[in-house]
Amino acid sequence: MTVFLSTQTDHLALILYTIFIRLYVAGIQLASIWSQKARQWKKGRKNFPALTFNTPTIWMHCASLGEFEQGRPVLEACKQAYPNYPIVVSFFSPSGYEVRKNDPIADAVLYLPVDTPQHAKRLIKVINPAMVFWVKYDYWYHYLTTLQQQHIPVCLVSGIFRANQPFFTWYGAFWKTMLHSFEVLFVQNESSKALLERHIQQQNIVVSGDTRFDRVLALTDKKETVPHIDSFTGNAKLIVAGSTWEDDELLLIHYLKVHPEVKLIIAPHEIDRQNILSLQKEFNHAVLYSDWSSHESVSVQPNVLIIDNVGMLSKLYQYADIAYVGGGFNSSGIHNTLEAAAYGKPVIFGPVYEKFAEAVALIETGGAFSIDNALELEGLLDELLIDESALKKAGKAARELVVQSKGATQKIMDYVAAKRLLTN
Repeated sequence: MTVFLSTQTDHLALILYTIFIRLYVAGIQLASIWSQKARQWKKGRKNFPALTFNTPTIWMHCASLGEFEQGRPVLEACKQAYPNYPIVVSFFSPSGYEVRKNDPIADAVLYLPVDTPQHAKRLIKVINPAMVFWVKYDYWYHYLTTLQQQHIPVCLVSGIFRANQPFFTWYGAFWKTMLHSFEVLFVQNESSKALLERHIQQQNIVVSGDTRFDRVLALTDKKETVPHIDSFTGNAKLIVAGSTWEDDELLLIHYLKVHPEVKLIIAPHEIDRQNILSLQKEFNHAVLYSDWSSHESVSVQPNVLIIDNVGMLSKLYQYADIAYVGGGFNSSGIHNTLEAAAYGKPVIFGPVYEKFAEAVALIETGGAFSIDNALELEGLLDELLIDESALKKAGKAARELVVQSKGATQKIMDYVAAKRLLTN
């Protein structure tokens, strides 16, 4: 069903959206003076992607690295089922593009150009998509509506919706137009489907679950090891802290000062030189992974290993006794908890997690715990590290939830096949 902006309010919303895009770009230009990530964003969009696909492609758009990992099982399934279609992956964020720009799963990886009508028409022409997978969110009006106008099917992968999102407000008609651009909305849970059905009619909505469960299980099945971790850990109890921010790190610093016998591997969310140097200063007897892997013999045996690279975290959780996942003290919320849970590790995070269905489910099943401050973290870690049975019980609950939740990728691929979306 094609939906067009029809009211004065809708057109005002589009004008405001256009102003927002221009202000956002101007803000990036300004931030690029001091921010490396902003400079990468600017540099990546300096030239329009030089692409030429004469045959139809499969295009997947991801906001960042996390969404790419979420969508990857679908790409792998497409590559196996439809090998004649080239795969194109686009990113909005440098943190996704820079890590996966040479990933062999894709025939081309690019930055999504700024959302304008001209860019949308031009990019769609050069990519020549037979169909598009849009992972979780990152809705861009001109791209989505142009795809719809050209009758190119777009599937939302692992969407999740809440009542406070713009789609469901009094000014939400403009946003609903974007949702109507999708051939089908694959959502993570029944509550998302029920919410959509109350507000958006004549739309295909399918509860598929979350493809991240399929992805993290695939990672654990590979059993890829990380060099030099065993020599760091020895026989000590180990906490692996992933995607941490300053608020998370302050709690961990407090715990390590009280318990120097426990070892910590910390993979901060930001790995710029300033943040890495700050972590080295705060943690006593800390060593960078780049140094440890090159020179294992150091004068002082470290109890903190700082990961100063991107892409290793998902494999590190297998070595942990307990996993700590950062972001729970930020308004944006926690990072990926499933990578640790898939290895059967109890997961701890901060108080901001309610909008993450998997985190709520992990807590409900006993596989995860939320803390508010350093004293709560210390008490919980002491309890789990002392009580081996409690530790194993929580880890088992985490793993079982992941196993029981797999299968979203197959549901998506079954739909694609049934609707013949990729059949000439």
